[in-house]
Amino acid sequence: MRAHEAGWAHAEGARGPAWLQVPEDPNALVTHLWSTSAAKNDDGALVVGGVDMRDLVAEHGSPAYVLDEDDFRGRARGFRDAFAAYDVYYAGKSFLCTTVARWIVEEGLRLDVCSNGELSVALRAGVDPVLIGYHGNNKTAPELARAIEVGVGRIVADSFHEIERLVDLSADAERPVGVMIRVTAGVEAHTHEFIATAHEDQKFGFSITSGDAFEAVRRVLAAPGLELLGLHSHIGSQIFDSSGFEVAARRVLALHARVRSELGVEMPEMDLGGGFGIAYTTQDDPSTPAKLAAEMSAIVARECKDLGVAEPRLSIEPGRAIAGPSVCTVYEVGTVKEVALDGGARRTYISVDGGMSDNVRTALYDADYSCTLASRHSEAAPALARVVGKHCESGDIVVKDEFLPSDIVPGDLLAVPGTGAYCRSLASNYNHALRPPVIAVRDGAARVIVRRETEDDLLATDVGAVQ
Repeated sequence: MRAHEAGWAHAEGARGPAWLQVPEDPNALVTHLWSTSAAKNDDGALVVGGVDMRDLVAEHGSPAYVLDEDDFRGRARGFRDAFAAYDVYYAGKSFLCTTVARWIVEEGLRLDVCSNGELSVALRAGVDPVLIGYHGNNKTAPELARAIEVGVGRIVADSFHEIERLVDLSADAERPVGVMIRVTAGVEAHTHEFIATAHEDQKFGFSITSGDAFEAVRRVLAAPGLELLGLHSHIGSQIFDSSGFEVAARRVLALHARVRSELGVEMPEMDLGGGFGIAYTTQDDPSTPAKLAAEMSAIVARECKDLGVAEPRLSIEPGRAIAGPSVCTVYEVGTVKEVALDGGARRTYISVDGGMSDNVRTALYDADYSCTLASRHSEAAPALARVVGKHCESGDIVVKDEFLPSDIVPGDLLAVPGTGAYCRSLASNYNHALRPPVIAVRDGAARVIVRRETEDDLLATDVGAVQ
């Protein structure tokens, strides 16, 4: 849904980005930015999963990540059902805790991890290791040894050094170690430089163009303790259509066909990666799992037919598209000030009790977010606002530009949608902030699934502290 479809109108003298428009009702939610249960009640307060955010903050404090369990599970099922012929791996790096890992398995998905810590969470949650894929561009020998020991289903090899480690470690393994080769297809995803991963000049994978990818395949095939499963390609993040996947699939399948022709091996699998986008603002128009599945399956079928090869079993790795819209972050307003802009316009700076320690994506990726007044209804006219955090950085911005009611005061609650992916995962203790809790909501009940950090947590690793 575009901005004009939500009943927005242009404002005279507005100094936000060109696409930003003044809402006719600044209290209304743009529903496709929020989890499916999010709504405003008669008081104008935000309710998610049947839980009033005023009550949630009164009990659990702020800031807090609020996870809509039914929405999360529904999005997971949506990918499972749409990609029924695929293996669907949830990308744990987007957000992972033991509860979420259990949900993922209960909804019929597998789990992708990229560190020893993420593997530990998965194992603690009781995830069958066969359902786990292990990513990463610099997996150490101890990390690989553990992955092999517990029996993860596949390891995605990313360098020749890693293949050497796998060869050595697999010599004493009870069973062959399943390996996929991560390749770079030379595709530029239309996304931020730091989250585009398929162009040549970056740290991930083996280049198809240079011949490294073919050589990596050859070395894995030559290792008796390794089982080559197939090729893995990931083109980036926040991708809204299948055009990039089409180019990547063509190049990866050409390599797949070359391996069959020159090495006599038809690899059984291929992973198309993830990166499916979500709506952070009214300018974002993501595709649906069903449409993506139909288009991506058609691409692979067509290319395989042209190449004369059997279609490999496909897998994908959605993370953001499941976790992202399922979470909003609730903050309490601390200070409000107006700043004069060039030409006589003004912007309101609203400081909240969190910031880049709980959502660094605005500072890191220049990401855009929306927000809403979450604690009451307002009759005030909308004003151009910037929501900022409490940290000692001028770049500590949560929402760069949004029209909010002009009567916001300290003590009001603001909620930011679309914060389920990478916000808690990238959260830090900058300025010795305490990382917020994750509160799951469902059927009018709220429960803590990741507790708020305490000062004891903060000081626990400071071995120089006075005893």
